[in-house]
Amino acid sequence: MKSVRVIISGHVQGVWYRAWTEKGATALGLSGWVRNLSDGTVEAVFSGYEAAVDEMVAACYTGPRRAEVKEVLVELCDAPDEGFAMRASK
Repeated sequence: MKSVRVIISGHVQGVWYRAWTEKGATALGLSGWVRNLSDGTVEAVFSGYEAAVDEMVAACYTGPRRAEVKEVLVELCDAPDEGFAMRASK
């Protein structure tokens, strides 16, 4: 099992990035959450089987169709609660 915190920067708000992330993470059976941050980035936590987490992180470099991802920062973190949620912006 693997858990990571990811910060995605670029044009990633207002392009359905959170909904896209929730759909992808749920399809991969991951736990965690995603939210917009006030600085224009998106923050997410992914937890599950290592291959599934790695696949979701790799997908974050592209994101949904209208996103323009500039950078994806990844760090290990503690496992979140079960299930995947879209959190309110912070």
